[in-house]
Amino acid sequence: MKLNKIVFFIAISGIMIACKKDPKVKDQIDNQEEKQEITEEKFDYVVEQFADLKVLRYQIPGWENLTLKEQKLVYYLTQAGLSGRDIMWDQNYRHNLTIRKALEKVYTSYEGDKNLEEWKAFETYLKRVWFSNGIHHHYSNDKIKPEFSKDYLSSLLAATSTEMPKEAYEVIFDEADTKKVNQAKGVDNVAVSAVNFYGPGVTNKDVTSFYGKMKSPNPAKPLSFGLNSQLVKENGALKERVYKSGGLYGSAIDEIVKWLEKAQGVAENKAQGDALGLLIKYYKTGDLQTWDDYNVAWTAATEGNIDYINSFIEVYNDPLGYRGSYESIIQIKDFDMSQKMSVLSENAQWFEDNSPLMDEHKKDSVVGVSYKVVAVAGEAGDASPSTPIGVNLPNANWIRAAVGSKSVSLGNITEAYSNAGGSGRLKEFVHDQEEFELEEKYGQLGDKLHTALHEVVGHASGQLNPGVGETKETLKNYASTMEEGRADLVGLYYLMDPKLQELGLVEDWEKTGKAAYDGYIRNGLMTQLIRLNLGDDVEEAHMRNRQWVSGWAFEQGKKDNVIEKVTRDGKTYFDIKDYAKLREIFGRLLRETQRIKSEGDYKAAEELVEGYGVKVDQAIHAEVLERNKQFTSAPYSGFVNPVLVPEMNESGEITKIEVTQPEDFVSQMLFYSKNYNFLPEVN
Repeated sequence: MKLNKIVFFIAISGIMIACKKDPKVKDQIDNQEEKQEITEEKFDYVVEQFADLKVLRYQIPGWENLTLKEQKLVYYLTQAGLSGRDIMWDQNYRHNLTIRKALEKVYTSYEGDKNLEEWKAFETYLKRVWFSNGIHHHYSNDKIKPEFSKDYLSSLLAATSTEMPKEAYEVIFDEADTKKVNQAKGVDNVAVSAVNFYGPGVTNKDVTSFYGKMKSPNPAKPLSFGLNSQLVKENGALKERVYKSGGLYGSAIDEIVKWLEKAQGVAENKAQGDALGLLIKYYKTGDLQTWDDYNVAWTAATEGNIDYINSFIEVYNDPLGYRGSYESIIQIKDFDMSQKMSVLSENAQWFEDNSPLMDEHKKDSVVGVSYKVVAVAGEAGDASPSTPIGVNLPNANWIRAAVGSKSVSLGNITEAYSNAGGSGRLKEFVHDQEEFELEEKYGQLGDKLHTALHEVVGHASGQLNPGVGETKETLKNYASTMEEGRADLVGLYYLMDPKLQELGLVEDWEKTGKAAYDGYIRNGLMTQLIRLNLGDDVEEAHMRNRQWVSGWAFEQGKKDNVIEKVTRDGKTYFDIKDYAKLREIFGRLLRETQRIKSEGDYKAAEELVEGYGVKVDQAIHAEVLERNKQFTSAPYSGFVNPVLVPEMNESGEITKIEVTQPEDFVSQMLFYSKNYNFLPEVN
C-alpha cells in the first residue's frame, strides 16, 4: 500500500512503530534524559541540540568491506540524491528557497554583535528552518515562529545588503500560510494547506474532479495520477506542471539524471542496471507508466549489496494523498541481520492465513516480500535530516499484489538512536518496576520486531474488494493514518504470538510481546503528547494512528478492565491487566480497519479517526507536559550525513572513497546549499 514511510519514534518505550512515513514518522521522540557521556574511544553520536530538536550522527558499518566499484555506486547514488535536495524545499512551500538563501547570506556575512539574544534567536530559527526543509515544522506542520523581531531582521538584511521580497519577508511573521498540511475536518484541505503542490485557487473539489476524469489504460493497474506534478490554474483551467527534464524542477532533475547515469555504469548486475535505466527514463519523460515499469523492475531487483530509494514517493505532505515528496536513501545490506530476519518474508503467507481478517480480505498468495536490514550511507529530501528507520515500497497496491515489495529496516539509524542517551523519561512514565524491567530487557527487540512485522507483513497483507478504488480516492484525507494504523495493528497482533519463538526470533515471546504492548499504549495515550502544544488537536497521520488504535483499545477493554487507568501521587499511568484480551481487541480492530480499506468505507474511517485520533484529553496532556519539564532532551531527532570523499588519480578516475563526518550541523547545511543549489529560480 502507499503511505508506507515509517516514521518510527524513539519514544518512552523505545522505537515505536508509526511508519515514513512514520511514515513522515518522517521524526523521533527521544527517550533520553540527557546527552550520553561518550568517551574519546567511542563514536560521538550527538552533534548538538536546539529548540525542540537534537541532531545526531550515524556511522556506515561495513563500508571498508565494499569493493571500489560498489563504493562508487554508493557515491554516485548519494550525489544523485543530494542533487534534488532543493526540490523538497520548494515542494514544502513556495517561499522556502528565497527565505533560506536570504537567511544564509545574513548568517555568513553579518559582522555585527553576535552575543545579543536576538542574534542567538536568529541562529536558532535558521537551524530550525534547515532541519525542517522550510519554515514549517517538520512534524507538526505549524509555521515556525521566530523569537526575534521584524525590525531586527530588517537590520540584519540591511547590514548584509541582503534582499528579501516583501511577501517572503512578511510571511515569516504574519498569520498567512500557518499550516503546511492541514488535515482538519470541515475545511478545504487543499486551499488552507501551504504546501506547494497546488497553485493559488485550487480546491479539494478541483483536485478530485480533475483526477476523477482520468482513466488508466489498464484499470487493474491504475497509474499514480498526480504523483509527479504540481496542479495549478491558468486562465481558470486546471493544468499539471510535471516534474521532469525540461519541466518543473528540470534543472535539478537533469543533475539527478547525470549521477544516476554514472550509477548505472557501475551497477552490480543487469537487473539493477535496467531498473536504474527506467528511473532515468522516468525523470526525462515524467511518464507515469514508466514509473510503474520502474517500480516493477526495482522490486524484482533484489540481488546485490547496494540498494536505493530515489524520486517522488511518499504522499503524506499532500492533504489529499496524490503528490509525492522528493526523497533519497542509499542503503548497504547488513547480511547478518538480514539473514536472521528473512524468516518473516519466508513465512508471510502463514501470517496472512492466520490473521483475524475476513476471508474475502485475505490474499491467497502473498508474493515477493523481501526484507533486509541495511546501513544507510546517505539521505536527502524528505528523508533528511529527519529520517525514517524503515521503509516499505513500492506504494502501488497492484504492484504489491502482483510483484511484491521491498521492506528495509535502517539498522545503523536505529543503532545511533540507541547510543544517543539514557532512560530518564522511561522511568517517569512506566507504571511500575516490572514494566520498566520488561522494557529494559525486551523493549528494543520488541520494537525491532514490530518494525519488521509492520513492514513485511502489515503493508503486504489484505486486499481491496473488486471494483473498489485506490485508498487515496476512497478514504481521502484519512488514507494515510488508516493505512499506518492497519500496519501497526498487524504488528501488534503478532507480537503476542508464540509463532515468533517457533521461528527463532525471540527467546520469550510473551515477555517480548508484553514489553511492546506496554510501550505502544504508553506512547499512544500519553507520551507522544510531549510533541503537542496544550490545546492542539492531533493532526499528523502517525500520531493520529497511534492515538486511535490505543484509544479504541482502551475503551473496548473498559468492561473487563483490560487496560487500567491508574492515578498515583497525582500522576496518571496506564497499566495493562490482560495482555491476551488486549491482543483480541487489536485483532478485532485490525479486522475492522481492513474492512474499511477493502470496502472503501469513508464514513467508518472518519468516525474512527475523528472519534479517537484527533481530540486530546486536556487534563492528561497538561499533566504530561508538566511531568516532562524535568527532562532537557529534545523530543525530535534527526541526522547529519557522513561525507563521502573521493580520491582521484591524474586521469580523473576515482581510486578511493573515504568516509568522514561533518564538523557540525551548520557546516553541512551551508555546504549543501552551496554545492547542490540547482534551482536558482522556481516560479
